[in-house]
This record gives sequence, structure tokens and C-alpha cells, in this order.
Amino acid sequence: MKKPVVALLGRPNVGKSTIFNRLVGSKISIIEDTPGITRDRIYGSVDYKDYKFHLIDTGGIDLEEASFNDEIKVQAELAIDEADVIVFVVDGKEGLTSNDFAVRDMLMRSNTRVIVAINKCDSKLVEETEYEFYELGFDKYLKISGEHNIGISELLDEIVDGFSPIEEEYADIVKFSIIGRPNVGKSSLVNALLNEDRVIVSNIAGTTRDAVDTPFTYHGKDYVVIDTAGMRKKGKVYENVERYSLLRSMKAIDRSDVCCIVINAEEGIIEHDKHIAGYAIDAGKAVVLVVNKWDVIEDKDAAMRKWKKELEVNFQFMTYAPIVFLSAKTKKRIHTLMPEVLRAYENSKKEVKTSLLNEVITDAYSLNLPPSYKGKRLKIYFSTQVSTNPPTFNIQVNSKSLVHFSYERYLENKIRESFDFTGTPIIIQFKNKGEQ
Repeated sequence: MKKPVVALLGRPNVGKSTIFNRLVGSKISIIEDTPGITRDRIYGSVDYKDYKFHLIDTGGIDLEEASFNDEIKVQAELAIDEADVIVFVVDGKEGLTSNDFAVRDMLMRSNTRVIVAINKCDSKLVEETEYEFYELGFDKYLKISGEHNIGISELLDEIVDGFSPIEEEYADIVKFSIIGRPNVGKSSLVNALLNEDRVIVSNIAGTTRDAVDTPFTYHGKDYVVIDTAGMRKKGKVYENVERYSLLRSMKAIDRSDVCCIVINAEEGIIEHDKHIAGYAIDAGKAVVLVVNKWDVIEDKDAAMRKWKKELEVNFQFMTYAPIVFLSAKTKKRIHTLMPEVLRAYENSKKEVKTSLLNEVITDAYSLNLPPSYKGKRLKIYFSTQVSTNPPTFNIQVNSKSLVHFSYERYLENKIRESFDFTGTPIIIQFKNKGEQ
């Protein structure tokens, strides 16, 4: 059972972003700048009771903007195409506009379940406009306020009505996904991997509408590779909107233990490669960088040195990721992929003894005392690992407000120097003494 997909649609300024943040459960701006990663944050995951689903926040549909017939329209159509439920957000203060009817017409052509969310219902003006929304012709209407958290639980109840609790397929088997932008050779890589002499392809293959799961045996153990190359709709308009291919990647990332991020050696690194890698890191997944189409590269030794430098610069947020250079077409160096996938997976499960961790942190603190701030200096009392996948560490301090980003990075580097965490992100959580 895969996670259902829910899409938020509506014209601009009806409060979709606020509702998105409320449903996801954290304050996430739609455009977010992070050092090393610049990405459009339009996807999230929601856990509610026994249910989980993906959430898409689409751009506002505006008939007066020229872009309506281009990028925003494609975005909305792709969201409608992928979604199991659509939340049609309208503005309870302003009432209906021609843009609302434009969205309505798009939704009427789909067979997707639609919930009309009348937002901003904390205003008394809603009483004057409430009933006009029934002109839209849908079956379900809910009054909510994303800003004031009114009606959100009722909206969630309606969204998950008919969903089944998630039961992960292949729960006890290592799963890794092949992700990346279109035309980097993802499907070719899967085929090359499965056709390698030491790999036995299973005759059982599960398919979903957006990815193909293939169980296989490697060196006597079972694995599942998830290929995200397939698209539900054909046509250049879908192929060209690379940004929205993130949806398929997001769903594959969520179900993976390790994500193989494929980059085209012919074209070099582009921003979209970093977008996809950023989502894998946000999800806490182990990663492997795969430079494909290596067969077209001349002077491979010099090119490899150059590529490693470029990857280090462009993927500063994941310098711990192993790099594999291969050719899916010729199968050259294809044998180097699985060992790195397994190494990253094992490191993501690694547990460090508390005594060893404290020794490393104490030595790091002694070697480089944090700077004082307004007469106060950070003190570290105790450190322990609290979880894996990814490895997560709690460090008790006198005041976590004294922790500077650079010092947190310093401690992470010291942990990595002492323990092999190649291929996996690690999380450091600072806690005030006595804080749970």
C-alpha cells in the first residue's frame, strides 16, 4: 500500500500555503533558501492518526496572468492527474471569482474526489458569502481557517476518509531508489543492474502508477530497486516541466532506505539535481551520487578529479555522499554501485556506544572551546545516540541558545572523523539539561 496523494488547488492568495503548513505540521515557506540548496518547497508528508499521505501545494491559478496557460496550468494538471483527493481552497472573505470557476472547470473534467475548503472563516464576512460557494457544484464543503487552526481536524478527517492505513510492502527488505531528473539514464541503470551476472531477477514485480518496484537477489540476499522513470502521461509538456517530476521522486524517496541520485555526465550538474538531492537529505535518507554516461567521457582520470571537485562544490550539504562513476549503457563500472548502496545503508543503521561518543565530544570541546556570548559560554554535559535511520544524537548543554551553526558543524565533523558515517546524514539535537 502506497501513500495517497492530496493536492491543494485554488487561485492566488486564498491561503493555500498557510493550510499546507498547518497540515504538514511545521512552518515551511513555499520558497525556502537553505545554504547549498535552493528549491521550491511544494511537497510535504502528513501523518494523521493511522494514516499518511503526500501533500502537494500548487501555484495559484490566475486567468489574468499570461503564465496561466503555461507553467501554472501544467502544474495544476499534473497535480490533478497524480492526486487521490483534491482540496479546492476558496476565499470565504472575498467570495467567488472568475478564477475560482476556472479551477472548478479543470476539476470537473477529472474523476478525482474534491473537497471545497472555504478558508478564512474566522471572518464575519463569510456569513455573507458562504452559500454562493455551492454554485461550484461539488458535494463536500468545509469552513476552515488555516491561520487560526479552525476546522483543520475536520478537513483531515474528510481527506483520509476512505484511505487505508499504510502497510509497507517489502518491509524487511532493503529498498533503494534510482532518482534524478528526466533523461539521466535511470531506467537504463536499473536494467544494467538487474542484468549483471551476479544478480538474479525475481519473477515477481510490483508496479505502481508512478514507479516500478523490482525485487531481486544480489549475493544471496533480497533487495528491491525502485525505478522512478515512468510517467503516467505522455507528451512534451510533462517532460519539459522538470520541477514537477519531483513528485515521483518524493514518493520513491519516502519508501527508500537509500537513494541513488543519478547525474548525467554529458550535461553536467544543474540546479534540479540539487533540488532532488535536497529532498532526499530532508527525508533523512542515505544517499549515493551516481554519475552516469561515463562512457562518453574522454581522459577519464582527469575528468574524475574535476567531477569530484564540482560535486563537492555543488553538493556542499552532502559531502559525505559516496560518488560512483559508471555507464549504464556499456555496464562499465556497474559493479561499483551495489557496494556503495549497502555501505550507505549499513552506516545509516550504525549505533555508537555512549562512552565512545562522549569521549569524542569531550575531546572536541576541549580542543576547540565555543566562543562566549554576552559573558556566557556553551557547556556540554552528556551525549547519547537516540535513534538510527538517520543516526540521531542528543547533546545535553547548559543553554542550546548558545549553540552556533558553525560549532554544530564542527561537532558533526568530529563525529564523522571518529565513526564511518559515509553515505548517511546525521542529526544532532541539542537539549537543555533535564529537557526530554
